[in-house]
Amino acid sequence: MSNLSRRLLPSTSALAAFESVARLGSFSAAAEELALTQGAISRQISGLEEQLGILLFERSSRGVALTESGRAYAKAIGAALSQIRTASLQAMTKRHGDTLNLAMLPTFGTRWLLPRIPRFVAAHPEITLNFATRIGIFDFEQDGLDVAIHIGQPNWPGAECTFLMDEMVAPVCSPEFLAEHPIRTADDLATVSLLHMASRPGAWTHLFETLGVTAIPSPGMRFEQFSSVAQACSAGLGVALMPLFLIEAELSAGTLVQAYPQQVRSPSSYYLAAPITKMDFRPVALFRNWLIEEVGRWRNEPFYA
Repeated sequence: MSNLSRRLLPSTSALAAFESVARLGSFSAAAEELALTQGAISRQISGLEEQLGILLFERSSRGVALTESGRAYAKAIGAALSQIRTASLQAMTKRHGDTLNLAMLPTFGTRWLLPRIPRFVAAHPEITLNFATRIGIFDFEQDGLDVAIHIGQPNWPGAECTFLMDEMVAPVCSPEFLAEHPIRTADDLATVSLLHMASRPGAWTHLFETLGVTAIPSPGMRFEQFSSVAQACSAGLGVALMPLFLIEAELSAGTLVQAYPQQVRSPSSYYLAAPITKMDFRPVALFRNWLIEEVGRWRNEPFYA
């Protein structure tokens, strides 16, 4: 290996030290994270700077700060180290059997999928499941993921989408809010405070059109997270449009009630998306078949009916 080749391949320990300091902004914090002394971290960084021939950090009495070159290097190295860690994890887990790297929607994952996962684990103990949270379409290969739960349309480039279920939504609010703001007809929804989800910007418009309400939905509070909308509803801040099967706990406890007794099919549906190249990958095929069976079982549950 030439001298230039050696310079272009710093040690992983030096890169890990650099990435930690860049992320945490402190030699001492990086030392604690990596279980090393501050002196060892300092030597790793100095050696890396000497090897690259550039200054990565500006040192001062107030601490350290990335140079412009350091910021660019940190951005590239962070992604590379993440890929190495993912590859290492996959290699380690594959020693014990197959591995399935699954991306799930946050609320669907925690409220619907994960409570059912023990049945998959019992049926296929040889498969190791690794979970990640993702919203929207992403690059399977770049993220090191095999399959994803997707809501929207079956239009994921380079992937095959298997239909799971439609999403039925209904207006919900707290009992106290409904007592103060009676909603007797669909038109009454246009007179109350409406809560909006950023990921479903046209949801209320779709509901109004479906129910024949001619008014335009009023602007209101907007939330990024499903859990925040549920909490805002429970606190009596307004009416939200939510899929009932994801708020079974709140409905059973009585903290949320249907503001109007009408469910509407959302324009979006739930799909299992997997790269076309992985459709025959054993863990993907087994998980797809199991998930379809679970959806069928769920449709026969009393709450669904």
